[in-house]
Amino acid sequence: MKVLVTGSTGLAGRALVKELRGTGHTVCRLVRPESKVEVHGGSEGFDVKWNPATGELGGAAVGADAVVNLAGASIADGRWTAGRKELLRSSRVDSTAALVKALAKMAARPRVLISASAIGYYGNRGEEILNEESGPGNDFLSGVAKEWEAEAGKGEVLGIRVVLARFGVILARNGGALPKMAMPFRFGLGGRVGTGRQWMSWIALEDVVGALRFALEDSALRGPVNVVSPEPVRNAEFAAALARTLHRPAIFPAPELALRLVLGEMAEALLLSSQRVVPGQLRRSGYRFLQENLAGALTAALA
Repeated sequence: MKVLVTGSTGLAGRALVKELRGTGHTVCRLVRPESKVEVHGGSEGFDVKWNPATGELGGAAVGADAVVNLAGASIADGRWTAGRKELLRSSRVDSTAALVKALAKMAARPRVLISASAIGYYGNRGEEILNEESGPGNDFLSGVAKEWEAEAGKGEVLGIRVVLARFGVILARNGGALPKMAMPFRFGLGGRVGTGRQWMSWIALEDVVGALRFALEDSALRGPVNVVSPEPVRNAEFAAALARTLHRPAIFPAPELALRLVLGEMAEALLLSSQRVVPGQLRRSGYRFLQENLAGALTAALA
């Protein structure tokens, strides 16, 4: 299978590209003009410059069987100023729109487009159990996710099967949220965030890769897919499990007021909101999780 991948330098992108190339697939990494990633070719695939602003796509992309769209600026790399929020939106919504327009120009189009989204789509929902049929929230991240998915969904009109991968918090050794969350615990200063009663929906990196491969191969899977573990936990449970894994205490809670003062809107959306999300589509389709249990996932990532 020949697979085009955007966002190939991110946490999920790097892992997916490595897995696909290691299992004999041809990978074409789509690289922005300003990127410092070296363009090269080889038996395992090609790196091709592409311009999201214009939709211009290199010729090596011709003949692709599938596209995995993982592009998007990190939502946790800075306070959400007006400029930062516009970057978060444009790097997802506008780049996805340009990608779909580029696919529309192909004489032979890919069979499937897997486009990243996030469980931020659901907003802050308290105790509600959320599946793929649950409605969206009404905050900034919800709005971005709705626009993001709408642009990707236009691929269906082109005859392309579209999968919208709503990622939870990805747990990995190198990169993502886990190393940042683990840092205070390593110094004995960790604890729950706020009340600790908010639900966290997580996913091990190996299951991110496994779910993406499953979506590439299962022709019946389409539409929103919650890429989360079947076992969401409360923040206090997560803190306790992380502390046990690192053999450290979990006795210093992070106060809500301080988080709001320091991080503003980002604290509310990323740390204090509650999202109890379950992987309905993956379960029904027969995907078998590699890491269902939080303690096992943390041990695998941090031990």
